[in-house]
Amino acid sequence: MKLIITGFSNSGKTTVFNALTGQALETTAYPTSISAEVEPHHGIVKIPDNRVDRLSEIYEPKKTTYATVEYVDYLGMSSGDVTQNAKIFNLIKDSDAIVHVVRAFEDESIVHPMNSVHPVRDVSSFEDELILGDLEFVEKRLEKIEEQAKKGKKKEDTDRDLLLKCKDALESEISLRDIGFTNDEQRQMLPYQFLTTMPELIVLNIEEGDINSDNALHLQNDIETYFKGKGRGAVPPVIALCGKIEMEIAQLPADEAELFLDDLGIEEPAMHRLCHVSYDALGLISFLTVGKDEIRAWTIRKGLTAQQAAGKIHSDIERGFIRAETVSYDDFIECDGEMVKVKEKGLARQEGKTYEVRDGDIINFKFNV
Repeated sequence: MKLIITGFSNSGKTTVFNALTGQALETTAYPTSISAEVEPHHGIVKIPDNRVDRLSEIYEPKKTTYATVEYVDYLGMSSGDVTQNAKIFNLIKDSDAIVHVVRAFEDESIVHPMNSVHPVRDVSSFEDELILGDLEFVEKRLEKIEEQAKKGKKKEDTDRDLLLKCKDALESEISLRDIGFTNDEQRQMLPYQFLTTMPELIVLNIEEGDINSDNALHLQNDIETYFKGKGRGAVPPVIALCGKIEMEIAQLPADEAELFLDDLGIEEPAMHRLCHVSYDALGLISFLTVGKDEIRAWTIRKGLTAQQAAGKIHSDIERGFIRAETVSYDDFIECDGEMVKVKEKGLARQEGKTYEVRDGDIINFKFNV
C-alpha cells in the first residue's frame, strides 16, 4: 500500500518523510516555482505493533516481520501551476491515500508560497486544486466522448451521464467525496481515479513550542470544522506534530530517543500515530502467524474472508484451504501466551472459508497441497 506525502511547497513534507522513514534527505527550502526535474523519493515504513513485539518475546523466533506501508515524497503543490501540479496529480493517482502536510510553523528563512502561515486557508486552497484537477480530467473525457460520437463511435450514455454529474459538482466547487453515488456509479468511477475521492490524512506541522499545546488543539479543531462545513460525510483524521523534532527523534538511537521524548513530555513519537492512522485510512487490518521460525503481521483489507486471507500467504494455501485455526490476540495473551490453555478454555476456533478475518486474529491455516 502506498501513500503520497504532499501539500504546498515549504510545508515540511520532506521533513515528515524523513521522520517516517529514518532517511536523511536534504530538506531544501524551495522557491515557489520549480522548473528542474526532480524524482520522487520512496520509503518503506514498518507499522509499529505492540502485539508483534509481545509475541516475539513469547516465541523468540528467528525472524520478526511487521506490516509495512510505502510513503512517497515529492515536490509541493503550487497554486495555479498547472504543469507542476499535473505531475503531483499523477503520483496521487498512483497512490492509495494522501498525506496532506499543512504548514503551521513560522520561519522567516522559509518562504511560504502564499506569503503567510494560515493552515485553514491552505487546506481550502489544496482542496480547490484537487477539484480543479478532477474538473480538467472530466472535461477532457467528455470532449473525447463527443469526438468519438461524431466519428460514429458512440459510448454508453451511462458513462457520459456520470461524467456530467461529476462536472456539475466540481463546477460548484464540491469534492466528489461529498456527492452521493449509487453502487453502480462508484464501480464505474474506479478506473477514473478521481483525486477528490482519495482517502486523505491531514498532518499539521506545528512549531516545537506548540507540542501538547492548546494552540495545536485549536488548529486541529479549525481544520475539522472546515471539513464539516463542506458537508463532507467523513472528516479526515488531523494529526498535529512537529516535523523537525520528529525527524530528530527518528535519527536517534532508541535509548536516546526515549530520553528525548521524556524531556518533551511525549509518550510516543507522533510518527507512530501517523503510521497507525495511515493504516486505518486505507481500510487495512493485520492478522498474525506465530511460530519459532517467524512472527509475522500480514496486511489485508477489512472484510476479507479466511480463504482470501490465506492467499496473502500463498496461492496454494488459498486453493487448498480446509479451515483456519483461529484465536484472538487478546484471548491468547489472557492465557499467558500458551496455546494449551487457549484450547482448554475453548477459545480456539475452527473457522471456514467464509469467516471474516478480524484485526489481531492469530491464524494457523490448514490446507491440502
